[in-house]
Amino acid sequence: MSFSISALLLFGLLLGMLIRSKSVGAGAAIVAVLFGYYLSHTPAAPAIDQVMATLADVVPDM
Repeated sequence: MSFSISALLLFGLLLGMLIRSKSVGAGAAIVAVLFGYYLSHTPAAPAIDQVMATLADVVPDM
């Protein structure tokens, strides 16, 4: 749970920085958020969670 909240904050900050630097417009940011929201409701969500959990386990070992 703590990793998913940390990842949420990290990706939120990254998206905010991209919007602020005008690398991504507001329309593209909305599309990115909606894509993430709808992706989380698909059968792909557990596989994505598993990949992220594996990465969370590997990163501290580096």
